[in-house]
Amino acid sequence: MFSKQGSSAIKKDITNTVKLCEALGMPHEKFQSIHIAGTNGKGSTSHMMAAILQKAGYKVGLYTSPHLVDFRERIRINGAPIGQEWVVNFVATHQDLVDDVQPSFFEITVAMAFCAFAEQEVDIAVIETGLGGRLDSTNIITPILSIITNISYDHKDILGETLPEIAAEKAGIIKQQVPVVIGQQQAETERVFFEHAVRKQSPVYYADALWDLVRTKQDLSGQYFKAVHRAKREMYDLKTDLTGSYQKHNIKTVLAAVDVLISSKGLNIPFDLTIQALSEVKQLTGLHGRWDVLQQQPLIVADVAHNPAGIEEVMQQWGLVKAEQKHIVVGFVKDKDVDEALSIFPKDATYYFCNAGIPRALPASSLHKIATEAGLAGNIYGTVADAVRAARNGLKLNDALLITGSFFIVGEAIEYLNANNGLLFATPLK
Repeated sequence: MFSKQGSSAIKKDITNTVKLCEALGMPHEKFQSIHIAGTNGKGSTSHMMAAILQKAGYKVGLYTSPHLVDFRERIRINGAPIGQEWVVNFVATHQDLVDDVQPSFFEITVAMAFCAFAEQEVDIAVIETGLGGRLDSTNIITPILSIITNISYDHKDILGETLPEIAAEKAGIIKQQVPVVIGQQQAETERVFFEHAVRKQSPVYYADALWDLVRTKQDLSGQYFKAVHRAKREMYDLKTDLTGSYQKHNIKTVLAAVDVLISSKGLNIPFDLTIQALSEVKQLTGLHGRWDVLQQQPLIVADVAHNPAGIEEVMQQWGLVKAEQKHIVVGFVKDKDVDEALSIFPKDATYYFCNAGIPRALPASSLHKIATEAGLAGNIYGTVADAVRAARNGLKLNDALLITGSFFIVGEAIEYLNANNGLLFATPLK
């Protein structure tokens, strides 16, 4: 599977997903959906959309990947992960089909999610792409709305070497006459999206043109904004429990998406409930790992940023953290632009270099070598748990610790912390 092994696990078409869903009775045609792609922010955007729809009274399916601790995080209904027994029964019931089709892990997981949503008769499902868009397993759906959050460099060996090439792959989720919201306008990619939308006769909406946000306050519990609707010239007070500064972009995207769902699709989403949902995203959907404040003193933050664009956003916020000494637990997977990513990290922090327990992980020794050349000083640890343990033991009251570099580093760190007087998994997985 790609998330643990890398590009060798990818099947570059949707044939297997089509075969699975045909055999399963076309479950993806039994509910409405919203399809979300993008280099960064698609997970947060997916959770925010699900929270808003839940708050508005809809029964909502949510499919995201990868998971942090528990596989069932990927498939949620009204914020609750599917049950263990349901997963076991699904696999057992359809083992012959799996043996026949030989799907990848991601392909069978997508089919599983679609079946869960169909069985539970969700009103609408929010579906996050796994990688790219055009050839992603999720791309057999015909949604009522497509969302593309932003485009930056990631998975260049698969999606392309240039931003327009990457954008073209993401634009593959644009469907015939289905409206699309573009989260962040970029000169290099705007033409790509426009041309795809014209060919598909799909209305295009740019979040930056519809909404503006001004941050008025930020603390460890959330962020406060003045949200301005550009067309209506109306201003609203807005709070979110998502504390990453980069969420400003994603909030504009979901506000634009809500506008389109109301005006084009007739969904009933009262704005006061939208505002309320954005202040309760973690509680409503179980989102973790996005500037996730695990402990306030000494401060411990986890963030799944894993490419240069995402890491740059995180490091801008990390630079504002006041601490006597800063500590960073970091690890990457092999196929990332580690040299560029490490050039963004501060040189005055104490580093704990580690690797997740997956084949795709960049060995901590290799990371240490690259980091040393980049002027970053620290020690090598054989596991994420060892690195987190050492970092916590070295923390003084006014220090701060950041855990970052990949979903797998953050996931193993949270799993370790849960098992060892755990800081949290705030939404229990029952």
